[in-house]
Amino acid sequence: MWHRAVMGDLFLVRHGETEWSRSGRHTGWTDVPLTEHGREEARRLAPLIRPLRIQAAFVSPLRRARETARLIGVPDARVDADLREWDYGGYEGVTTPEIQRGRPGWFLFTDGVAPGPPDHPGESPEQVGERADRMLAKADAALAGTGGAVVLIAHGHFLRVLTARRLGLPARHGALFQLATGALGRLGTEHGRPVVAGWNIRAPQ
Repeated sequence: MWHRAVMGDLFLVRHGETEWSRSGRHTGWTDVPLTEHGREEARRLAPLIRPLRIQAAFVSPLRRARETARLIGVPDARVDADLREWDYGGYEGVTTPEIQRGRPGWFLFTDGVAPGPPDHPGESPEQVGERADRMLAKADAALAGTGGAVVLIAHGHFLRVLTARRLGLPARHGALFQLATGALGRLGTEHGRPVVAGWNIRAPQ
């Protein structure tokens, strides 16, 4: 059964759809809510989360993530600022095609972002990777000596970078791990080495 196969693993949940994610706008600090479809995406994950023996759950402070945490059945997840989405700086709210009109060939995971306002100057891939490393250390501390699971509810680009770092890859290799809204990833081990044990998992509709 599902819950017998996953003890001690790290589960990554991307929040459900928002209006900005649907239109492809880079959504870092802007606190947009879930759409009704996004809420339904989150609800469909609840049967996959419910059987887990959760040792710890952490959630981004942004409401799209916190609402997702509630809808999947972990309303008491600990808010942690290290789980916030990539700070897109001057590209907040802008789509990739719009950016590429001025910067042909631009790619977030290698080129980073344009500078933003003083309170949101933007982050390089390496800076996002540093946050991911801190979050992984907290997850490992929660997992130590337990048979439980740790659940992280956060954002697409950040969770992709975190996955790369878990596998020992540079932050820019997060580009390899596309993660849909309202989807689940599972990071485990095989022979003591970190592996992707499941990806873009959704419950049957």
